[in-house]
Amino acid sequence: MSDILENSQARQRLRSLSEALDSGALKQVARILNGGLSPSDIAHLLESSPPRQRTLLWNLVDKKYEGDVLQYLGDDIRSYFLSQLNAQELADILEDFESDDLADLLQQLPDTVIQEVLDTMDDQDRQRVEEVLSYPEDTAGGLMNTDTITVRPDISIDVVLRYLRRHRSLPPMTDSLIVVSRRDEFIGMLPITRMLVSNPAATVREVMDTDIEPIPVTLFDTKVATLFERYDLISAPVVDEDNKLLGRITIDDVVDVIREDADHSLMSMAGLDEDEDTFAPVWKTTKRRALWLGINVLTAFTSASVIGMFEETIQQVVALAVLMPIVASMGGIAGSQTLTLMIRGIALGQVSGDNVKWLLNREFIATAMNGVLFAMVVSGAAVAWFKDLTIGLVIALALVINLTLASVVGTLLPLVLKKLNIDPALAGGVILLTTTDVVGFLSFLGLATYFYA
Repeated sequence: MSDILENSQARQRLRSLSEALDSGALKQVARILNGGLSPSDIAHLLESSPPRQRTLLWNLVDKKYEGDVLQYLGDDIRSYFLSQLNAQELADILEDFESDDLADLLQQLPDTVIQEVLDTMDDQDRQRVEEVLSYPEDTAGGLMNTDTITVRPDISIDVVLRYLRRHRSLPPMTDSLIVVSRRDEFIGMLPITRMLVSNPAATVREVMDTDIEPIPVTLFDTKVATLFERYDLISAPVVDEDNKLLGRITIDDVVDVIREDADHSLMSMAGLDEDEDTFAPVWKTTKRRALWLGINVLTAFTSASVIGMFEETIQQVVALAVLMPIVASMGGIAGSQTLTLMIRGIALGQVSGDNVKWLLNREFIATAMNGVLFAMVVSGAAVAWFKDLTIGLVIALALVINLTLASVVGTLLPLVLKKLNIDPALAGGVILLTTTDVVGFLSFLGLATYFYA
């Protein structure tokens, strides 16, 4: 109930803010921004505003809230605001950041600025951030936070509790303490919930959980997300190749990975970046989309050249020009269904060499059955429309051929692209649609040339 009230109050503040902006009451806007909205709400408001209004709002945000707001902004907008700050201003804003969040922000800055910011930090903080920065952003090392609480296996639970009371607070998302040897080698996890109900005289070794598998520092972030989802983890230790503890990954970072991966899959199908700014300036938007449109022009000319090969046949039977988009469109939809299913299966780790043959057979049979069904429907409509049995036969055969091939291409294409280290979500759709267009036109017009010759 309290959550509903809080959400209602936030919406009311946003409405008040919008009214204050419209009326030009900047003092009221600043008061609402800094006194009534959470950092995530302010970030959402910035992302939902055109560039000029966005800059105005950012300048009204109190300095002490800027760091919190930056954490919730998309990369494009965050990079823009970071570029407006000097090294000392950046250091002041980022002072209370977790090492993993700080590393994420610094990676969006030029190397010279990164070094300037690092030089303003104390030795311990700089060492933590540099360790995270030394790993690629899309690996466990790039995700991890070096702020961990570790204990030895031979001490008692009572000693651990006394040790914890010496801390002002625990790191966020601390559901377990990490048990390590004297050489910092990972041994196991001590869940806080289990520790609180255990005998204080018991040793950590007697209470800890040794079934937890640590995450290798080089593991890709998407696989880290899969592990968190599969085992319902809140946090997990990260180790190097020698099993030495380096840090931990928490669920809030994994949620970001899952969201970014979903955005990437969605936006890639349109040739856009997952961090595309909805309110980006005209020139930047135009430049980003031009490349993808250029690629599509080339694929369109490929399809057009196939049609041009059968110009005489089309002039002889005008109905072909009316019906041929149906063949290409049906193949494109059938292939896209299979392609989307395969990309999702690969992302979830469900598709492997052992089950590809089964999937290929399933898709082939299912699409062939749909091909026969819709071939009968479309050919019947074509015969009724043009009073020509031959054109009904031609379009029926072309549909079965194109839909069946589309299922094969949709199944195998993402696997081939993955092997070539090409993102299937980005390139798969274009290749598939070009293939189904070419095969659709080629089969339909080729069969028509044969039957009408």
